[in-house]
Amino acid sequence: MGDTVDGLSSKRTVFVTVGTTCFDALVKAVDTLEVKRELSRRGYTHLLIQMGRGTYIPTTSPGEDGSVAVEYFHFSSSIADHLRAASLVISHAGSGSIFETLRLAKPLIVVVNEDLMDNHQSELAEELAERKHLYCAHPQTLPQIIAGLDVESLLPYHPGDATPVAKLINHFLGFPDD
Repeated sequence: MGDTVDGLSSKRTVFVTVGTTCFDALVKAVDTLEVKRELSRRGYTHLLIQMGRGTYIPTTSPGEDGSVAVEYFHFSSSIADHLRAASLVISHAGSGSIFETLRLAKPLIVVVNEDLMDNHQSELAEELAERKHLYCAHPQTLPQIIAGLDVESLLPYHPGDATPVAKLINHFLGFPDD
């Protein structure tokens, strides 16, 4: 079901990141048997969870049904390598994590942390989901979002070019054109 190399099934990793905060609701959601079975059914073999300041410890022993293998860590100096190696990313709604994942053209499910006050991050995630660049979920809807996941339907995100704006600002401030 996964990608094959010389007829052998290769590792397909789902990388989960909560950033530097505590988002135990997301870690608990991906640690459910329902989510693990659905990921396994879709050909994912490993679940790597970056859990930040969270205290909930995910189950690492493989399920009786042969579902995905689980590893976790709290922090890393850089998650870039984990993002690059991932086949699917499940992330909190932090703009840095979202745009870094989109820049790498990785399929992305953003899970909104409903415990945050004045959550402007959810607005960003919902807008990008409307534009079909990613999927947006809440911890309780994550199993259904994974079940309906169609990564082929996602559109590539092309960041805007800030050059014209920078030139206009430079012109307004009296700096010479380059």
